[in-house]
Amino acid sequence: QVQLVESGGGLVQAGGSLRLSCAASGGIFRINAMGWYRQDPGKQRELVASITSGGRTNYADSVKGRFTISRDNAKNTVYLQMNKLKPEDTSVYYCNAGVGFVGYWGQGTQVTVSS
Repeated sequence: QVQLVESGGGLVQAGGSLRLSCAASGGIFRINAMGWYRQDPGKQRELVASITSGGRTNYADSVKGRFTISRDNAKNTVYLQMNKLKPEDTSVYYCNAGVGFVGYWGQGTQVTVSS
């Protein structure tokens, strides 16, 4: 089992920045890719950014150039640096860790961007 604990969400004005963190524990040596997703009420969870164990990254088109995902393997932590935030970035953000074909989820952290 892998446990994920997210932190760093909050309220910020448009144009501001936030950094999300996700600390993994339990079975961490089996984690390959990690990522951040977001979900609005009544909508499907969507990928925001992902990073492989080798450091390869992937971003949703809507966040390219504004968000940066990074990973500290020594601390078993993945980060999402969010810059130039927009009101449409408001959502609940979830951390995900992949172990084989199984995905583990954090509890989610709210990000609210005011206009």
